Amino acid sequence: MPNRFVTRFAPSPTGLLHRGHAFSALTAWTAAKTAGGRFLLRIEDTDFTRCRSEFQAAILDDLAWLGLDWESPVRRQSEHRAAYDAALDRLREMGVLYRCFRTRKELLALAGMARHADDPADARAFAGGPITPDEEAALLARGQAFAWRLSLTAARDRLGGFDALTWVEETADPGVKTAAPETLGDMVLGRKDIGAGYVIASVVDDALQGVTHVIRGEDLIETTSVQRVLQALLDLPTPVYRHHPLLLGPDGKRYAKRDGAVTLAALRDTGVSAESLRAELGF
Repeated sequence: MPNRFVTRFAPSPTGLLHRGHAFSALTAWTAAKTAGGRFLLRIEDTDFTRCRSEFQAAILDDLAWLGLDWESPVRRQSEHRAAYDAALDRLREMGVLYRCFRTRKELLALAGMARHADDPADARAFAGGPITPDEEAALLARGQAFAWRLSLTAARDRLGGFDALTWVEETADPGVKTAAPETLGDMVLGRKDIGAGYVIASVVDDALQGVTHVIRGEDLIETTSVQRVLQALLDLPTPVYRHHPLLLGPDGKRYAKRDGAVTLAALRDTGVSAESLRAELGF
């Protein structure tokens, strides 16, 4: 009989874990324990340009210090690139991907020139679309770097629209939600240098690992729409989603690696106990 409740915590080893990560991990772990289900740890290290082995080791140490346990072996995405690249190949064969050669700076400039760029969401979503075959051939001949973007126009045509793409949300504004991927536009799914990225890798892994409940921060709600499109295109199951509120620091902003937020390792070094941190976080 298949497990009725399987969830995961899937950090990326691009820095040390902080209070926000602890809150998310404890939320997922507690949900699994309460449901009598399974808790998985997955290391999302597809981007070898930013991920570090020392951060992977620190993640395991931090979670063990918090008192969490998980099933072995831990799935490391860097060891399963073939599965993600195969999914990317399938999407390419469907005709729903295109090469984007524009840099982030160029895309921002294009968004600023677009008529709808006064709307922040529209400006963010503006990717410029595919270029002509001749232009693409010339750039490829020069060895120009590119990203693989999901064409929402092509995906919509293939699926007959997005209205039937729904999922169950149990935490953030609970109910049945309908995919609205236009908010994020033609999202990058892979790059020439690293292959498939975390958005598609996460979808593939959730299916392969039998994840029934995805529990993560509410900052990823918008990404769910794009992942729901990928699930439909790749004939993969759709988990139930729980997007929990983000933990905020004293300044009212969410904790983030780039902001140098207080890490769990630093808290340990100053004598903070796992029990006191868990209590502070409501566990």
